[in-house]
Amino acid sequence: MTEPTAPSSKAPIGTLRALWPFVMRQRALFGAWLVALTAASAATLSLPLAVRQMIDRGFSSGDNIDRAFGLLFLVALALALASAARFYFVSLLGERVVADLRQRLYAHLIELDAGFHDRNRSGELVSRLTADAELLRSVVGSSMSVALRSSVTVIGSLVMLFVTQPRLAAYALVGIPLAVLPIVLGGRRIQKISRASQDRVADANALATEALGAVRTVQAHAREPYERGRFGDAVAIAIATARRRIRSQAIVTAVAITLIFGAITLVLWSGAHDVNAGRMTAGTLGQFVLYALIGGGSVGALAEVWNELQRAAGGMGRINELLQEAPAIAAPADPAILPQPLRGEVTLDDVTFHYPARPDLPALEDFSLHVHPGETVALVGPSGAGKSTVFSLLLRFHDPQRGRIAVDGMDIRTLDPAALRERIALVPQQPTIFAASARDNIRYGRLEADDAEVEAAARSAEAYEFLSILPKGFDEELGERGARLSGGQQQRVAIARALLKDAPILLLDEATSALDAQSERAVQLALEHLMQGRTTLVIAHRLATVLKADRIVVMDRGRVVAEGTHEQLLAQDGLYAELARLQFID
Repeated sequence: MTEPTAPSSKAPIGTLRALWPFVMRQRALFGAWLVALTAASAATLSLPLAVRQMIDRGFSSGDNIDRAFGLLFLVALALALASAARFYFVSLLGERVVADLRQRLYAHLIELDAGFHDRNRSGELVSRLTADAELLRSVVGSSMSVALRSSVTVIGSLVMLFVTQPRLAAYALVGIPLAVLPIVLGGRRIQKISRASQDRVADANALATEALGAVRTVQAHAREPYERGRFGDAVAIAIATARRRIRSQAIVTAVAITLIFGAITLVLWSGAHDVNAGRMTAGTLGQFVLYALIGGGSVGALAEVWNELQRAAGGMGRINELLQEAPAIAAPADPAILPQPLRGEVTLDDVTFHYPARPDLPALEDFSLHVHPGETVALVGPSGAGKSTVFSLLLRFHDPQRGRIAVDGMDIRTLDPAALRERIALVPQQPTIFAASARDNIRYGRLEADDAEVEAAARSAEAYEFLSILPKGFDEELGERGARLSGGQQQRVAIARALLKDAPILLLDEATSALDAQSERAVQLALEHLMQGRTTLVIAHRLATVLKADRIVVMDRGRVVAEGTHEQLLAQDGLYAELARLQFID
């Protein structure tokens, strides 16, 4: 993944502003939080007044004592209830905002084109959904509340300081700019280090995702110590980067708090002399001290919040980069409508295509192919000939740089990709089995299918027998990547999925490659039944599949080098005959 450009010094405000639309979707919670915040701030600012009454009047007579301490308790009770309500509403607001953001990001990622996912590691994308989103949860569910509460408290404390004792308040005011200065100076450095820290966490997550996804390969090679070492190194780098961030945050916080409370200490020293000289009552000094402590503590809290905002800005910047990523493959503004029923005619006319990662090496070059409705065409050729690329382009995972691809005479670039893909069934060489039940895995081909249709598809794919004897039958969870099934069983589940989809165009990419001889024969019969009346493109090395194709197209280096029946191509004694001798003839 290309390393993103570090945001500017204005990035925290500008970047985090993108959270506002998600906050506004929760207007009721946001309003309740503001009410509770206002009440809590008012109670906090009333507390020093109650303490002054307690000190100056609470020790003079019985009635004053009752009223003074009763007032103090009521203020404390109001502060407790308002603070609890504020915490509840803002925490729930944070949960909902982050949940909405995650859903939005996931929905966007899953619709981005194959080229984007080829360039980016899935583990790093998952890190954006988890680690960065967690940073934003703390912003909305905590930091935002602390920032606004502290800002209100600082302003209120300053006003009350001047009301209480203007001369001492002027002294206290000197410490505020001194505290803000290190925050501003350290902020940009903290943001840069935070961005690097999140990058290193994403690297470690991506490494773990890759290794866990290939855990059988790791174990088969006895590379557990090696992978532990790699992950340990990645975590160590992440910790080292995090240590730099934490150190910078700690220094900024320490300097700010030292300056604030240094100023408060100076003010208290001056106030103590005023009390001794009779120019001020002890209650007034106590009130002033509390306001100074509240204001100073709030400035210190703002320093910490600023550091958190710097971290969250990096995470929001990464998320924004993904949300702003436009899919290279998208439906046109006014997509054409495929005919119903679809005849299944497929045409590739003078197509040239380069994968973005290999711009100098054409995967297909001046490639042309016309498949008639209901025809079965086998694509054969050595590895790298472009066979799988034909399937990717038909499914419109990519668009060719030159040439035209059409279905029933309609250029597929004029169609909604989702509508096109609904008319195509794919059985890949390496089937994808989800960590769900067998029934749900097969129903993925057609979500509205009932149980009887799912089981009928399983029977046709020769999958019913082994699925029905599972402990929970078709409701048995198949495990991550189908871990509870053999390779051949996984392939038959994928074939059942394609059977259930019942699409007019069928793409078979080595669909029987993982089957034993007995299963292959049964599945081949099911596929032949499925292929009847459908346009079928087959990538295969198995002799049985090639022999039954209406036409064989031989590919090499992205071009068509020969086509015809099995007998015709053998007679030409070209590339096909060589492949037949090497691969087809046992």
